[in-house]
Amino acid sequence: MYDMDVERIKRQFDIIGEDKSLLRAIERAVLVAATDLTILITGENGVGKDSFARIIHHYSKNKGGKFIAVNCGAIPQGTIDSELFGHEKGSFTGATEKRQGYFEYAEKGTIFLDEIGEMPLETQTKLLRVLENGEIMHVGSSKVQKINTRVIAATNVDLPTAVRRGSFREDLFYRLNCISISLPPLRERGRDIVLLFRKFANDFSLSYHVPPVQLDDDAEELILKYQFPGNIRQLRNITWQLSLFEREQRQITAEVLRQYIPAEEHMSLNIKSEEHYDEKEVKMLYKMIFELKKENEDIKKILFDVIKRFQNVPGQEAKTLADKLKIMDIEKVETVK
Repeated sequence: MYDMDVERIKRQFDIIGEDKSLLRAIERAVLVAATDLTILITGENGVGKDSFARIIHHYSKNKGGKFIAVNCGAIPQGTIDSELFGHEKGSFTGATEKRQGYFEYAEKGTIFLDEIGEMPLETQTKLLRVLENGEIMHVGSSKVQKINTRVIAATNVDLPTAVRRGSFREDLFYRLNCISISLPPLRERGRDIVLLFRKFANDFSLSYHVPPVQLDDDAEELILKYQFPGNIRQLRNITWQLSLFEREQRQITAEVLRQYIPAEEHMSLNIKSEEHYDEKEVKMLYKMIFELKKENEDIKKILFDVIKRFQNVPGQEAKTLADKLKIMDIEKVETVK
């Protein structure tokens, strides 16, 4: 039996917060990790379901094996069976060689099936066979293969409703839902929001060597009232945007913060866009912006040289182009004669 040092677990998996429901979820994850039961993690997008899957894997008997995370909603319906269960050479167009699936890669380890509610019905049938019998079959093969892989599933979909609508198998739902762990949305975690803001601001500060942004009292009150439909992911993105663009004043007021928080009428649009943020892509974008800022003078010179080469451009058109570049803060641009 593992020592339930929740604070140590939080540090190990970079979990920030003191909310009681969050702490109970951590304790529950460690307790169920020692079993062989299938676990279903539920919660809205952006609440950190992947972190809890990793906690379960770390404290399970499969910790020595691989941890494979699969977003079921991101794999095209026509290829998901091949991705999960593997395929034989020639089983479909483009199958030029035999290939293992994710379940085989995770042998004696853990496979985390995120967005399980998006899985096609036909694939659900095959997953049920895995859970019931520990068996898979490659696409294009009739040979049954035994596997030993721990399954953790997660969803932001209301699966009982999906069962009633016929988009999710009832037997699979009950098989997955042996033990469930429900993660609270960020809006219900109180001052954890402020703790997370400070954490993201400090992370950005260390990565890009700028002073961390801070919230004044009014801004802190505002951020605590916001509903955060995108949860932790959305808070992180807002913090990064403030860190990047508010370079003149690192003390953030409520007035400034409102410019980065979507209005109520845009909430549904915001939820959709937040689901597709990729942390690595956002970091790369910020890095590119900083590099471009450093090279700004070189870019201005290049653009100026390009304009001068257009000797056959009519004077008025060249003047219009030059005026536009001046508006873009490109200095020393002259009208091409």
